[in-house]
Amino acid sequence: MKQILRFAAKITLHIVSLLLILLILMGGFYGIKGYQMYRDAIEDTPISDMVSTVHESEHFTSYNELPSIYVDAVISAEDKRFFSHPGIDPLAIGRAVWTDIRTLSFAEGGSTITQQIAKNQLFTQEKKVERKFAEIFAALALEKECSKEELFELYVNTIYFGSGYYGVYDAAQGYFGKSPSELTDYEAIMLAGIPNAPSNYSPDTSMELARKRMSSVLDKMISCDKLTEKQADDILAQRR
Repeated sequence: MKQILRFAAKITLHIVSLLLILLILMGGFYGIKGYQMYRDAIEDTPISDMVSTVHESEHFTSYNELPSIYVDAVISAEDKRFFSHPGIDPLAIGRAVWTDIRTLSFAEGGSTITQQIAKNQLFTQEKKVERKFAEIFAALALEKECSKEELFELYVNTIYFGSGYYGVYDAAQGYFGKSPSELTDYEAIMLAGIPNAPSNYSPDTSMELARKRMSSVLDKMISCDKLTEKQADDILAQRR
């Protein structure tokens, strides 16, 4: 019996070793392809040009014009370590990979706000392994060129909010008839939740789903110590 167990342990060790070697080789292969994709993208659209284009867009909204509760809501919901990570979040990536393995899907991406900027502004939306590597290279480059506040501006001024609204200014005007700085806490948090799935969470599509998403964002804000449960309940009790 002991010999059988030792043999099984050796076979298992060999299999694990082979899988690790395979993963390293695949990572190297797709890493090289991703780096080339990143280089091609920034040759076509240098990061400085992309940043300038966003800044020059009509109704560009600066970081200082955004309600602080909106900033807290977006970061809590989308990328809670945004102000501390270097563009990628190894903890989020590890959690996403584990979830994908368990569910045999690519439902979890582990993307940071910086990676989402890279994906939306520099690459196509096509899901490819090499594109994920390209996003990582681009995110690291973006973090070197821009401050966190500038990155947040790039994100909220370009993301889609549903109902044909791109950028936080158009979304605030379209849904609430206000500029971003005039939003109530209720409106700001509802707006923060929409980009996760604009076609579902747009108030124009379903106010019920929009409010459910709000509840999820508020829960995340509580877990990030941005709100107390009492404050979250008071905000959710408000109406447009």
